[in-house]
Amino acid sequence: MMAELEVKELEDVVVRFSGDSGDGMQLAGNIFSTVSATVGNGISTFPDYPADIRAPHGSLTGVSGYQVHIGEGQVYTPGDKCDVLVAMNAAALKTQYRHAKPLATIIIDADSFGPADLKKAQFASDDYLGEMKINPDHVVACPITTMVKDCLQDSGMDNKAILKCRNMFALGLVCWLFNREISLVEQFLHEKFAKKPAVAEANISVVKAGYNYGANTHASVPATYRIESKHKVPGRYMDITGNKATAYGLMAAAERAGLKLYLGSYPITPATDILHELAKHKSMGVITMQAEDELAACSSAIGAAFAGALAATSTSGPGICLKSEAMNLAVIDELPLVIIDVQRGGPSTGLPTKSEQTDLLQVLYGRNGESPMPVIAATSPTDCFDAAFMACKIALEHLTPVVLLTDAFIANGSAAWKLPKLDELPEIHPHRVLENQKFKYSPYRRDPESLVRYWAVPGQEGYTHILGGLEKDGETGTISTDPENHHLMDNLRFGKVARIHVPDLEVEGDANDADLLIVGFGSTYGHLHAAMAELRRRGHKVALAQLKYINPLPANTAEVLTRYKKVVVAEQNLGQLAALLRIRINGFTPYQLDRVKGQPLRTHRIATIFENIILDKIHANGDTFTSRIV
Repeated sequence: MMAELEVKELEDVVVRFSGDSGDGMQLAGNIFSTVSATVGNGISTFPDYPADIRAPHGSLTGVSGYQVHIGEGQVYTPGDKCDVLVAMNAAALKTQYRHAKPLATIIIDADSFGPADLKKAQFASDDYLGEMKINPDHVVACPITTMVKDCLQDSGMDNKAILKCRNMFALGLVCWLFNREISLVEQFLHEKFAKKPAVAEANISVVKAGYNYGANTHASVPATYRIESKHKVPGRYMDITGNKATAYGLMAAAERAGLKLYLGSYPITPATDILHELAKHKSMGVITMQAEDELAACSSAIGAAFAGALAATSTSGPGICLKSEAMNLAVIDELPLVIIDVQRGGPSTGLPTKSEQTDLLQVLYGRNGESPMPVIAATSPTDCFDAAFMACKIALEHLTPVVLLTDAFIANGSAAWKLPKLDELPEIHPHRVLENQKFKYSPYRRDPESLVRYWAVPGQEGYTHILGGLEKDGETGTISTDPENHHLMDNLRFGKVARIHVPDLEVEGDANDADLLIVGFGSTYGHLHAAMAELRRRGHKVALAQLKYINPLPANTAEVLTRYKKVVVAEQNLGQLAALLRIRINGFTPYQLDRVKGQPLRTHRIATIFENIILDKIHANGDTFTSRIV
């Protein structure tokens, strides 16, 4: 009998599943992250898949990856590089090995490394490990395809269906390596394939086969690993993606406001899952409509808002371009509308499955005329819930369209989320008409403090009114081209947004005496926080201020950002937030770290750049802002 393997405890680990788009790597990674979240681990995930609908089998362009970072406590990023790489074919190994640490364990399907597979992956010889300078001692070469066929030979499934289960064998092997309970995987598969029990049982059999393979052979590894959850906070948890959290945030806001929720949407990567999720909840009173185009989707939501619903529309950057005319109608009509922009790589159709932060200036200024609109940027997959809820609260209480910025990284990524209690969420009070306005109602008369107009719903006796795209008189609500009235109305719409109260900007880390303040917005929070922590471990005094509310900016923004001698603004675009802050804050001259690679920031790399700023190894030469780009 083989000696028992040592079980080592780890604080965190990064696992990356990779294979063809049809190999089910996203599902295997999702199950592993869900099981990890269920036992109380912190998680952060990064699905990385190609834009091709179905690239040729075994091709370099068709490789799909799913990276998950698991920790005993809170996890901020999916990790720069992985400790374990699962490569289901030669192309996956060729393209994904760059994401692995030098001593990473690599699990491969040895059956998918034949001469034809190696040729498709552009290897020059049969010695693929030698070509890539991979130590064979770190490779677990398992005949996954053969073993899956043997496992399911009596299942009655055809060969194509059997091969679709290969991902479950790799998942079982990884579960063994990290001492995960197979029963949790079984539960997940029974729920996912509830209407196809035979498929569920086949996948469960293969998961167990992968687990047993590792247990019986020890899989050529010196030890297995366990990640204990030492800092558990009591409550119910689930592994949730940003898109699902956004959908839940909208539903929670509708419930808190006592309104119907309406989503008008047009399918677009990577925002479509919001429509898919909300369409499942008709029992909650959710109404969804897949429109014929982006403009129709947004216009239908405006109609729903006019009729008294909590209205939302979801899209990505190209869709924001197409919705802009309708968004402007919501501005001049002053109707509550939540516009969700799940940002992706651009310009044009650009990089549909990759992530950027390049829509910031578009949602702020990408409309004709003076068109002010609140903008909120979610900071993580779980924060998408809170950000969506707050976007709805602002829209309903201030009678304005609100843009919620997420992006492909946090929308498709996931994290462990503690389910909130509905009655503990903030109250939402739509700014409705007053009883004393009955039969005297004018749609653009306002609360003198907040400058918010009063919301009347068609059909309410005594509150008949008309809204539209032509400028209206502020007193009577009739069409007006008077220059003084137009100047007044522009200022009122601007002032209404400016008066919205948002939380102060918080500073983390060495808030009082930092040598460098890092500034970011939205989804870069995890990476910038991790970079700050790394620099503090190196002995530097560093602070972080992450903006979630972009318009209006927190009242203390200027005071915070001008408090420090050195400030660097880091973002996944070519300096849009830095440009906005230079406009809003007199004399503000930050360093800029601008990246538009379609991939998350690399913590170690940006920490080194920040360290060079602290040590004066990077200098600003000249009087232009471009001299401060690092």
